[in-house]
Amino acid sequence: MQINADLSERVVLDTHTIDWQASPLPGVERRPLERFAAESGRATSIVRYAPGSQFRSHRHPGGEEILVLDGVFVDEHGAYPAGYWLKNPPGSSHTPSSPGGCLLFVKLCYQEPQDQHALRIDTHKAQWRPGLVPGLRVLPLDSFATVHTALVRWAPGTEFSAHRHLGREEILVLEGVFQDEYGDYPAGTWLRNPHGSTHTPFSREGCLIYVKVGHLHDAGVADQSSTFLSTS
Repeated sequence: MQINADLSERVVLDTHTIDWQASPLPGVERRPLERFAAESGRATSIVRYAPGSQFRSHRHPGGEEILVLDGVFVDEHGAYPAGYWLKNPPGSSHTPSSPGGCLLFVKLCYQEPQDQHALRIDTHKAQWRPGLVPGLRVLPLDSFATVHTALVRWAPGTEFSAHRHLGREEILVLEGVFQDEYGDYPAGTWLRNPHGSTHTPFSREGCLIYVKVGHLHDAGVADQSSTFLSTS
């Protein structure tokens, strides 16, 4: 089953309104945001573990990325409370669980086979950098080839210049309200902007967003512009 698989379309979803769907394991449910293939293919989801849930040991042939949104996520490598960002490389395996329950943002099968760098980042303790405009702070999470991932914090009243996406951009609003000329996007909104799209983002009240670029490129498309992911 494919979900939001047409990459030429702009997608804006309120993740709070999507119905929960059962996963292969009892107690683990998902809100699918995009899916390009069957159960083992590329997918982006909000995932909820009920207290005491445990997933069987499994391997990630295309890698896995997790942002812990609430609660504590656990596997044999450690316990990760809200604010942790995890990157499991292609071919890695683990046995995840959550004794108290948790809420996750999960991306599967987006990594290149050569990208073998595992990461565990506590975003509450990591070092933020100044962005390209006043009021913008950036926490780089990972970069590999064309793929760049970061958290970006916008102070109230921050405005960014109009820019075109040479490739695609994905955003999850974590706090506050992110905005552009097309609308207002409160916390819980997931956006995917297509190749060639333009916008002028800003935030009147301030916000925190997760941003990923370069992971949905096409052959012949120029290297993805990292826009406000760049740092001075």
